[in-house]
Amino acid sequence: MKKLLLPTLLLSSFLTVFANNWTVDEGYAIKFSTAKAEGTFSDLQGTIVFDPEALDKASFDVSVATATISTGNKKKDKHARGSKWFDAEQHPRISFVSENFTETDAGYSVTGDLTIKGITKSVSIPFTFEKTDEGGLFTGTTNILREDYELNGPLLLGGFVGDEVAVSIRVPVKE
Repeated sequence: MKKLLLPTLLLSSFLTVFANNWTVDEGYAIKFSTAKAEGTFSDLQGTIVFDPEALDKASFDVSVATATISTGNKKKDKHARGSKWFDAEQHPRISFVSENFTETDAGYSVTGDLTIKGITKSVSIPFTFEKTDEGGLFTGTTNILREDYELNGPLLLGGFVGDEVAVSIRVPVKE
């Protein structure tokens, strides 16, 4: 009996650590909106480890390509990629690396480091997670201040962009 106990415990530990590594599936959306601009980012990459029963082992290390910004207006996109806004050439990715997770009444919250244009700030993102037949679905929203990341370029077409940026995510995942 003792001979079986150790291998069983090791296998159980292995499955707990590695069973919930998620891969981003098709159909994800990273959206932003301000008073006068809205759009999306794409090329989501990274590592997502999440199990609602083991939040202490959860981690997000994800990023999007800055140059993929799409507002539906080519001129706005060109300005947004430029050095006064996101500076996509010098800062090709926007990244988020988690530090801790908590359960909330509405789902979960992750706190971590958001890096935009080489500037890193701690942010909290409330989110939900649903198991699906194909894997799972993460959804969440947060607000950031564009000036915190020195996104202070010239006015985009149509006037002031707005100081607060609402960011929403919808990320289907599979194991």
